[in-house]
Amino acid sequence: MALARLDLRGHRGPFDAVVPRPAAAGADVREAVAAVIGDVRRRGDDALRELTERFDGVAVTELRVPPEEVASAPSRVPAALREALGVAHERIRAYHAHTARDEPAGTFCSDGVEVRELVRPVARAGCYAPGGRARYPSTVLMCATPAAVAGVREVALCAPPGPDGRVADAVLAAAALAGVDEVYRIGGAQAIAALAYGTESVRRVDVVVGPGNLYVAEAKRQVAGAVGVASAFAGPSEVVVVAGPGTPARLAAIDLVVQAEHGPDGLAWLVTWSEATAREVADEVAALVAASPREADLRATLAKGGYACLVDGPEAAVAVANVIAPEHLELLVPEAADLLPLVEAAGAVFLGLGSPASFGDYLAGPNHVLPTDRTARFASALGVEDFRHRLHAVAVDPRALAALGPHVVTLAEAEGLPAHAESIRARL
Repeated sequence: MALARLDLRGHRGPFDAVVPRPAAAGADVREAVAAVIGDVRRRGDDALRELTERFDGVAVTELRVPPEEVASAPSRVPAALREALGVAHERIRAYHAHTARDEPAGTFCSDGVEVRELVRPVARAGCYAPGGRARYPSTVLMCATPAAVAGVREVALCAPPGPDGRVADAVLAAAALAGVDEVYRIGGAQAIAALAYGTESVRRVDVVVGPGNLYVAEAKRQVAGAVGVASAFAGPSEVVVVAGPGTPARLAAIDLVVQAEHGPDGLAWLVTWSEATAREVADEVAALVAASPREADLRATLAKGGYACLVDGPEAAVAVANVIAPEHLELLVPEAADLLPLVEAAGAVFLGLGSPASFGDYLAGPNHVLPTDRTARFASALGVEDFRHRLHAVAVDPRALAALGPHVVTLAEAEGLPAHAESIRARL
């Protein structure tokens, strides 16, 4: 299994023109996703059942998982998993509680006009946890926990059913732990449509969050506006590993394979200024892929999105990473802290040999729902703010109305809006 080689040593100028970019995410699935969303909007639960049977291969009668099955799930998973979920949940909760703004931002006063900014949680949030190749109880915690910290009253979760028509106990245990109110055995673009528009079984939500494949990510793009959707494109997994001459090849290789393991359409980049490191890491990747039970999936992902890129030095390596704007950036070099100020675009950065991205996937505290497809240039990890909105409350005292009101009248008349002007005159 070879990584595509890209030699940028000696390159002068920006790397934008020479770093290959994947095709625009979602372009090839847009029509298929639109058809799924339209079907769910027209036919509701009937469409969800038919699509679940078509895409997941299982006939499901009742879409919602019975609450008692969710509540009892922690007792059905191994004790070690139950404890790990508890530790992860508490660390995620503590981090998001630390970042939450529970109090108003403050009051702005000027010449008798008082403006208060108020922070309000959405009433109902929809979370999506992927399935198919793997089950992700960690994603349930990452989505539902900051929603609870934000003060969301109701949280609904959609997850694809397994071949037996059930949602995995590990996923249900995480849902129970995080206080999810409703769980539905629905996956794919149809789950996003159900959460956004509602069906007979699924009440519509105010925001939809959670990662997924291209179909899920494209569905969130298409329903944005009907519901709140984070600006990040949370699609297939990505990593850039920056390695130097002293980086253990096996550590760099396993961290490339970690992200490729999530499935198709992802990116796994090695960026180094050492010819020997590039060669050794590529050999280790080949050995790991050959020994993996997911060999076919890994080969498909790396054949399309795996690169070994040679540059002139550490600064050039970070410059290349900024162009890629990856979901995960690993700086597996002693000078990681010194390079951090150069990082401009990445979902999350992991510093040094002892800080792999997989730790951030579970227990670091910040969210593992991160921007992909170069949206890290402007978007951030999922957080409390994605479940809240801000409104401002304005109070005008009589002095301010008398002093400033005529200016409002002048502006309103200039715009041809006489009722606006009269609303002020009537108060003067």
